Amino acid sequence: MPPQPGPTRRPTRPTPAARHGGSPLAALAALLADPTRAAFCDALLDGRAWTAGELARHARVAPSTASEHLSRLIAGGLLAEERQGRHRYVRLATPAVATLLEDLTAFAESGNSGNGGPSGNSSGSSGTRPPRSLGEAGRLSAEARARTCYDHLAGRLGVAVADALLARGLVTDDTGLTDTALTDTALAVTERGHAWLAAQAIELPPRAVHRGGRPLVRICLDWTERRNHLGGALGAALCRAALDRAWVERIGSGRALRVTADGGRALHELLGVDVP
Repeated sequence: MPPQPGPTRRPTRPTPAARHGGSPLAALAALLADPTRAAFCDALLDGRAWTAGELARHARVAPSTASEHLSRLIAGGLLAEERQGRHRYVRLATPAVATLLEDLTAFAESGNSGNGGPSGNSSGSSGTRPPRSLGEAGRLSAEARARTCYDHLAGRLGVAVADALLARGLVTDDTGLTDTALTDTALAVTERGHAWLAAQAIELPPRAVHRGGRPLVRICLDWTERRNHLGGALGAALCRAALDRAWVERIGSGRALRVTADGGRALHELLGVDVP
């Protein structure tokens, strides 16, 4: 009796790293090297969940093309998928992904990567490429003034808020020293800072949550200002409060924010920040 064939096994799909010689870094670089996938990630830095159709329209690609690219980003761990009824949403997988993308953007936008990225630009200019149209120029100008960086404030507004918190002793580094510029990632909210947040009814997650999890406060390099703004749980709480209280409002569907009249007064009274 001839031997019977064994059960047919479906070929396993190679992991992203396996497709690039086993190098996770090469796999990540390949994911972000595609202009459509890069456009998706940039859009999702606004901290919101988008549908596949919205991202397709944003990047001006066909829905089928968008679906293919999203599947690769999800498989690569950059995006996470959520389903509500018939609707499929995607968002950045973790705050760490947002930090990575923002840091890469800052490095790329410096226009001086051969000299060490943003810190290597000694010409005094921002080094960013010129806008391609009046519409893009307006968007970039608005984003430079105020925008979201995933779930926290960025641009001139974000940097001004960070400077004010540090100057007033609401945030400090782990050595207990308070400087006039953020230069270290080892930051902490002071007791005075916690009291100030409580007085403004701005809630932070319990401190125990941050052991081994998301930092309570961290610096994030601002790609337009070439200085640091605040991220972490504190940055997210401040941004959420600003949006909920209508101190800032979104401009269109992008990341740019507009400071409202009420927001300008509140920021000046609470932190001495004048709207940039």
